[in-house]
Amino acid sequence: MAQSRRGCGCALAALVLALIVIGIFIIPFALKWWREKPPQPSGDELRVHVLNVGQGDSILIISPAGKTVLVDAGNPGGGRLVQAAMQRAGVDAIDLLVATHAHADHIGGADEVINGITVRRVLDSGVPNATRNYEDFLSAIQNKGIEYTIAEPNQNFDIGGGARITVLAPIKPLFTASQLRSGGNEPNANSVVVRLDYGSFSMLLTGDAEAQTEDRMINGGANILAKILKVGHHGSRYATSEDFLRRGKFEAAIISDGQDNRYGHPSQEVLDRLRAANIKVYRTDLQGEITVTTRGQSYEIKPEREARGDLFAGRTPQKDDSARSGFVQYGDFGPPPRASRNRNNNTNAARGR
Repeated sequence: MAQSRRGCGCALAALVLALIVIGIFIIPFALKWWREKPPQPSGDELRVHVLNVGQGDSILIISPAGKTVLVDAGNPGGGRLVQAAMQRAGVDAIDLLVATHAHADHIGGADEVINGITVRRVLDSGVPNATRNYEDFLSAIQNKGIEYTIAEPNQNFDIGGGARITVLAPIKPLFTASQLRSGGNEPNANSVVVRLDYGSFSMLLTGDAEAQTEDRMINGGANILAKILKVGHHGSRYATSEDFLRRGKFEAAIISDGQDNRYGHPSQEVLDRLRAANIKVYRTDLQGEITVTTRGQSYEIKPEREARGDLFAGRTPQKDDSARSGFVQYGDFGPPPRASRNRNNNTNAARGR
């Protein structure tokens, strides 16, 4: 009888040990899955407009519940163009404005948007930039009393109807200049990267994130799997690595760039990598505004016009798009007009966009 009791005790101890092991190894994964699991889609339409702002970025998201997200706002003086696009889409307020980083081709028009339309919340990388553009952006936020949030990984923003925005980067500690590879710069490497989820649809919006940023997200276990990729840094050769494309398993990629940029965006190297990964490519320089619609399952991508050229043909660079090459921050169109030069009198021309 005593031996039987000892046998039962050993079995019970083994069971307890097994449960502890399961708890240690399974529960964290289960909790991570539960946190990352997007809400159920309502079945109403989600729209994403990758606006044609020339050599810059501006992406308007309209959720199934009618909430709006603006990711970047194009170049200085381009605020009216962004607001005109919002009017065409029936948008009269921005629930969340995401400033991926403080370069002029991404936040140059943000102060105009903030001063011209209701903006309820701003999400910023928190990486400063000593330019008049960035100062105007911060002043507009302060003057309007807008809620200001520094981006951190795993922040979630419910935008209604079952759609959600999740922050993947920047990841702390932030990249410093001494850590960057050849051609890199701090604002780009520390770009805000977000993913948009709605049912089984997903889209990755990468700002000007570089290959080094992509590596950090991969190594940190970020969920980069998505149907559509907004290509980082306008198709610069310093981003969109082969490993990133392989792990992301993207079906389509959208490049926001301008016809007359001097830096060869998109680069032939990146376009070749996209082609090799069998990813369908869309470009604002050749097709105008790109619109994505979905009800949470299948999706449709519709360009404004037929492509004016070969989508897989890169542009010839006149200047290397790197920090060390004197990559300027006011745009890619030659010397700026006098008004723009005055507006950017604090720009450090040695920093890269």
